[in-house]
Amino acid sequence: MTDLFAHASGGRAGTEAAGRPLADRLRPGHLGEVVGQGHVLGPEGPVGAMLAAGSLSSLILWGPPGVGKTTIARLLAAETDLHFEQVSAIFTGVQDLRRVFEAARLRRGQGRGTLLFVDEIHRFNRAQQDGFLPHMEDGTIVLVGATTENPSFELNAALLSRAQVVVLNRLGLSDLELLAQRAEGVVGRALPLEAGARVALLTMADGDGRALLNLIEQVLAWKVEGRLGVEALSARLMRRAAKYDKSGDEHYNLISALHKSVRGSDPDAALYWLARMIEGGEDPRYLARRITRMAVEDIGLADPQAQGICLEAWQCYERLGSPEGELALANAVVYLALAPKSNAAYRAWGEARAAARRTGSEPPPRIILNAPTRLMKEQGYGAGYAYDHDQEDGFSGQHYFPDGMKRGIYYLPVDRGFEREMRKRVEFFAQLRARRQGGG
Repeated sequence: MTDLFAHASGGRAGTEAAGRPLADRLRPGHLGEVVGQGHVLGPEGPVGAMLAAGSLSSLILWGPPGVGKTTIARLLAAETDLHFEQVSAIFTGVQDLRRVFEAARLRRGQGRGTLLFVDEIHRFNRAQQDGFLPHMEDGTIVLVGATTENPSFELNAALLSRAQVVVLNRLGLSDLELLAQRAEGVVGRALPLEAGARVALLTMADGDGRALLNLIEQVLAWKVEGRLGVEALSARLMRRAAKYDKSGDEHYNLISALHKSVRGSDPDAALYWLARMIEGGEDPRYLARRITRMAVEDIGLADPQAQGICLEAWQCYERLGSPEGELALANAVVYLALAPKSNAAYRAWGEARAAARRTGSEPPPRIILNAPTRLMKEQGYGAGYAYDHDQEDGFSGQHYFPDGMKRGIYYLPVDRGFEREMRKRVEFFAQLRARRQGGG
């Protein structure tokens, strides 16, 4: 993938051949022309500070497509007088890399360094990533890797320790507008769009500079009279599909956003993230499972109906399918967002499991064990057990934890929703237990 973007001033690009792609004609001549990445390339940014100090270290450029990764790498090589070498992890094998490293070593012997740009670096396996390390350490190459995936998950710790991760931003509407203006300067005419249609065009690019310039080329090729409105533009252009990888970083980011919106009692945000995932092609069954998990984890007994509503929505989807069944999932999401929240049972379960791991194989107290044989009765199994239903208030208050183990207190219901009632019950039995143990 060659993502790019950045973009030169109209005066320089306007002198070049009009037959070249607009994206290529707008390629910037220096880092100051790159759009939208001032936080990285400016004097206070990490790359700007490196250049000011005259010391460029290896970098991992992490960001979505179309934000300037390839362009930045080329310009870094030019501004530091390094030979620029580009490879793609998709098409490059071990033998190809060996040739690149050998050429860089010879070049270094002649007094010139090499900036090796590796596109899609996350696609190299762990062993291949390790292969870069000795050449980075001895100065044969300055590595600049580009990735759209989270480096923390996709790159070796050893490689990350020798390179600085630089996060590039998705281009905002103001950045895309600047690109559009530069494109108009290059071609010498304005886009034939009304104001609303112009905003719609920028939005269609979805933060991707290359995508925007490709759309602009299409619009400029039309023979139209006057200016097009939003509807006319939409009829002629297909909206760019949103970037969504069902197994990658975006998948986890969006499900996290959905879950936290539900937890934060914001039904509108929750519906938005649910829609983003559905529109991106996520499996609704995965969403049904995760929505049910939200009911169990974040609502719990504050609203005992929540879990059932999620299961019914899941079943409804299975019966109706898409797209009608997706509305059942939306209903469940709205219900969860507005339900009272409690993670008391979730936390209690975690505490109980931790206690179980600590105590290992401690047996239950003999007082509550059944004694189906004479030997077991002789061993005291069940001796002294108080049958709760025989008590005046239906409660014996006996110790049910292992002998010698202090009674654990794990479930602490909140004062919200139905758990208000659960809290009253917990406190009621705690008082009865205290009276029984005190002889009262």
